[in-house]
Amino acid sequence: MYFKFTFCPIILLLWASLSFAQNVNVVIHGAASIAKTDDNFVCVTLDWWHAKKCDYNQCPWGKAGILNLDLRYGVLINAIKAFNPLRIKVGGSLQDNVVYKVGEVSSCPNFMKREDGLFGFSQGCLSMERWDQLNRFFNHTGVKLTFGLNALLGRNESQTEKGLWIGDWQPQNTRDFMQYTMSKGYKVDSYEFGNQLFGSGMGAKVDAKQYGKDVIVLKNLVKELYAHPETQPKVLGPGGFYEEKWFNTFLEVSGQGIVDGLTHHIYNLGPGDDPNMMNKILDPSYLNQVSQTYKGVSDVVNKFRPQLGAWVSESGGALNGGSKDVSRTFADGFWYLDQMGMASTYDQKVFCRQALIGGNYGLLNATTFVPNPDYHGALLWQRLMGSTVLAVKKESDPNLRVYAHCAKKKPGVSLIFINLSKDISFNITFSNAKHGDAGKPNYEFVGKQNREEYHLRALTGDIKDDIVCLNDVPMVQTDSEDIPAMDPKLVDASTPISIAAQSIDYVTIRDFEAPACV
Repeated sequence: MYFKFTFCPIILLLWASLSFAQNVNVVIHGAASIAKTDDNFVCVTLDWWHAKKCDYNQCPWGKAGILNLDLRYGVLINAIKAFNPLRIKVGGSLQDNVVYKVGEVSSCPNFMKREDGLFGFSQGCLSMERWDQLNRFFNHTGVKLTFGLNALLGRNESQTEKGLWIGDWQPQNTRDFMQYTMSKGYKVDSYEFGNQLFGSGMGAKVDAKQYGKDVIVLKNLVKELYAHPETQPKVLGPGGFYEEKWFNTFLEVSGQGIVDGLTHHIYNLGPGDDPNMMNKILDPSYLNQVSQTYKGVSDVVNKFRPQLGAWVSESGGALNGGSKDVSRTFADGFWYLDQMGMASTYDQKVFCRQALIGGNYGLLNATTFVPNPDYHGALLWQRLMGSTVLAVKKESDPNLRVYAHCAKKKPGVSLIFINLSKDISFNITFSNAKHGDAGKPNYEFVGKQNREEYHLRALTGDIKDDIVCLNDVPMVQTDSEDIPAMDPKLVDASTPISIAAQSIDYVTIRDFEAPACV
């Protein structure tokens, strides 16, 4: 559906004027960074799910799965190109049930519903014809690709322990797939080994020691086939919910220099049918709980030192396709963008949103391909927030969340403000702790150059809206299928920044002196 709003209703201004305003001073510590992300921190997934993947009496995937997605839609192409580039991870629950039709594999079955199958489906297949189509699409849109490999090839399900898969991983089908990929000149930035195969598992599990042995086999295969280090894809794993004992065991077995990036998943909002979903998203203490996971993963990274650090390789907020009432709305951005901010402060290098399209949590509508509100928040992050993460401090209502990075385009710093409160707005001033010395005073900062501000609001002021306004302009699709322009509002630097109730706001300050950003 296409809407023809040219401005956001005046009710927003009236609503903002009725909220109580607090004055807040934000101290930016620009002397040194506290963390570094990858230049392509923003990432999305494309999943294998079949149209008959159903949860909570709904089947929201349609034809958004990798094997069925229509790659010709202009809005899909333009949505990806706008990130310039966008990191995409191809994978998901069914990746460990996919064979590649190449080499000795001659039959290529489609996924079918099967009660005793992995995640309720029979084995599926990626034909090389479809792989060719996908790679033409990735090349055309400038995608930076991570591909999730089947880590169950050659294994069998245990007869004595339900869900446990035993035996050595058999790499021949993967070898043939990689050789075909290389022969075509297709670029793969990284391979992730398996999906949620540990601990209690989600559908299947592999012993940590066995996984550690098998990832060595994969690493050696990649090094053998990709002889030149500069073009050698990285090896990622294990791709699931963090469990300290399992992570430590597999890394002790594999040793250093095998896994280049340590990947884990975050679904901290719980089941998608939770009637308390909105309250979770708006509760700062609830959002803070996941920091323990980030800390645990960071501790493992500091111990084993994988080259690429830690990645959140899948995060959809709510499990099983997301929430039909929340995931597509403006409110979901409070969770999503806060998680990206928090993850970056814990030195997580990449954050992959489940999914680009499909389920209820897709950044694009699964039927019309029109961007949902979270798409615009993610695109602004990609364009504004650089890889260098800065510390910020404030004394104010915990509903105000603030994260700071060096600006993507120098000079300056960029910040994101997330206001969870429905009743309180904030007037923001800044101080500069540029010396990095706790004994030295902070300096009040008053800029001389106009600030660049990007204020995101729900269309009518109701955070359950699925249309977002940027600087009072609705972000709706154009007839040309282009992504709407996302221009900043230039604001006199001598005035405080106004953060409205229940809003998301990006700000870039070009003349803020932060030595870490030079």
